[in-house]
Amino acid sequence: MNPIPPFFPPIKYPAWPGLGWCLTSLVLTLANGRTLAQDQGPRAAAVDAAGSGEQLEEVVMEPVLVSGKALDALGSAPSATKGQASREELVERPLLRRGELLEAVPGVIVTQHSGGGKANQFFLRGFNLDHGTDFGVFLDGMQVNFRNHAHGQGYADINFIIPEMIGGLDYRKGPYFADLGDLSSAGEADYHIVSSLEQGMASFTWGEDNYYRAFAGDSFDLGAGKLTLGMEYSHEDGPWETGDNFRRLNALIKYHEGTETEFWSLTGMVYDGKWNATDQVARRSILDGSIGRFGRLSDDEGGETSRASLQLLRQWKDGNATTQLSSYLGYYDLNLFSNFTYFLDDPVRGDQFEQQDRRWFAGTSASRLWEYEIGGKKATTLLGLDTRTDLQDGVGLYKTEARRRFRTVREDDVIETSAALFFEQNYQIAEKLRLTGGLRGDLFRFDVESSDPDNTSEKWDGIVNPKLGMVLGPWAETEFYLNGGLGFHSNDARGVTIARDPNTGLKVDPADPLIRTKGAEIGLRTQAVPQVTTTLGLWFLESDSELVYVGDAGTSEAGPGSRRYGMEWAAYYRPVPWFTLDSELALSHARFRNAGEADRIPGSIDTMWSGGVTLGEGDGIFGSLRGRFFAPRPLEETGRIKSKSSFTLNARAGYRRKNWEVAVDVLNLLDRNNNDIEYYYESQLRGESAPVADVHLHPAEPRTVRVTMSYRW
Repeated sequence: MNPIPPFFPPIKYPAWPGLGWCLTSLVLTLANGRTLAQDQGPRAAAVDAAGSGEQLEEVVMEPVLVSGKALDALGSAPSATKGQASREELVERPLLRRGELLEAVPGVIVTQHSGGGKANQFFLRGFNLDHGTDFGVFLDGMQVNFRNHAHGQGYADINFIIPEMIGGLDYRKGPYFADLGDLSSAGEADYHIVSSLEQGMASFTWGEDNYYRAFAGDSFDLGAGKLTLGMEYSHEDGPWETGDNFRRLNALIKYHEGTETEFWSLTGMVYDGKWNATDQVARRSILDGSIGRFGRLSDDEGGETSRASLQLLRQWKDGNATTQLSSYLGYYDLNLFSNFTYFLDDPVRGDQFEQQDRRWFAGTSASRLWEYEIGGKKATTLLGLDTRTDLQDGVGLYKTEARRRFRTVREDDVIETSAALFFEQNYQIAEKLRLTGGLRGDLFRFDVESSDPDNTSEKWDGIVNPKLGMVLGPWAETEFYLNGGLGFHSNDARGVTIARDPNTGLKVDPADPLIRTKGAEIGLRTQAVPQVTTTLGLWFLESDSELVYVGDAGTSEAGPGSRRYGMEWAAYYRPVPWFTLDSELALSHARFRNAGEADRIPGSIDTMWSGGVTLGEGDGIFGSLRGRFFAPRPLEETGRIKSKSSFTLNARAGYRRKNWEVAVDVLNLLDRNNNDIEYYYESQLRGESAPVADVHLHPAEPRTVRVTMSYRW
């Protein structure tokens, strides 16, 4: 391969780096990059190599017969609950909604409580993660979660991701990894866009309730690289008495040049979505016959959103070092209309409100990995930096009627900037013992200019978090892991700088800017049974506070600290390429600390299972059958009021021949009356003289059939 000409003359580095050389060479080689590479993305490659102590060529280039979750990761995985889902595993899943791509992460539950264009509701490790707090979602190193979002901290909307353009997914759990920072204490998932498509493809899907989707994508030779284009359009009404009319348009363009180990790529993405919404409804209104199960209690809910981004990825090697860079710039906007309490606050006009978010966002993640030996034992040193800036112009909360504003609750211009340095050292101290130690330091600046001068302020805060990992084995095709570390999540800048409640006008205490978390995990991974990959993890996670900014109210709300622990077990059986059987079980126990008897954490799921069977390879018949169960969960702090349990079975069957295929998905095969989400709070319906505390639910969709026809060239 002919390397790309360097920006500056090549710089030579010592084979064994001291800390000073690490810092110097990281800065200089970011400007000195020559060629770039790898389908897995910059975050995954550096972490895998650092965690394993193996030479990077061995980790990346070693041929494997099995990919994805069934992959034999002995000798390379840094923890029991780190894993990956291949492109094939993601494509083979029958999905009701885009967010369910994240259910490829063991233990993750994805639901919805509003229209399809809104970010999904996520659950993991005893957390009701709302729309993403404490669970990081990335795309080739670009964090999807938004700080200070109008609807809630950590909001992660993945509707802009086109499934056919995803090359794989890497996931990790817990605050044990130095390259992970804000909003990722429970875990993270990092999607990777394909470098190029092996074949051009066009597909069309038709389904019940006015569902249809069209996709087309292809790759072309251009210069020394590949140009890849992809576009999708979809529409759906859902089973609701008044259809959601959710329209989504996505487009992607990517140029990639290089090899698997040295490459550069430039990716542009745009997304636009509009929808109406049937939000959660009061259970009493269904029981008394006021509305049907799929009816609505408030008109004119819904929203529109758009997103555009440009991302540069680079990777290059020189000597014993590999440098990776992900840099991105984007724009995002959202106008969201909701009404959860109907006529509780305003018996005349109703309680509808609008949340507005307008922002530019930019960031860079860069790392440099050195591989060398100490006393004949392999070692790696990873040094990196993260930066992120969000500039919000007019993030606001408004009282509305029929989507028309009549009062501004608050409106703010927010600038939040963060920068972090992280370091991770891995050493194969003995044949059966690997040690990893890391340190991460984050610095934040919160700057809010509010419509209320009392809430205009600027604050700085920082936090340092150590990480530690140990791997023992393998013995008898089994490895043991011990991981621990400190993490954190940031609070919304408006809650950090607040002095006066925008609703009541009363003075309030601001939120702490950064909330520390503590976690530990002990686990094992085994291939002792032929063709079976089994992992087991026992974990613990503690948070100093459940304090978050409440976007629906425009203020902050303090809660006690929390403690969670649990177990995750997964098994994947793939005896032949055309048959896969998998099972994933997650148990958790979540409680507020020092809260007396009222210590239940609303929305925390204590039992979750998913699993299924996948058949087929190449031409011929293929199919998939997948089940998902989650147990009742407390809806308020005493635990006396709980949600229903939920069990869903999805099926796919199809036939593939040469360049074409047809597939039929049957979603909620058993047509169960599940609920996607349930909350417990006070609301007041039209005609009621006083508020009523009630369960509010969003029903899951009934049995739904969709047919997809695809052609490849």
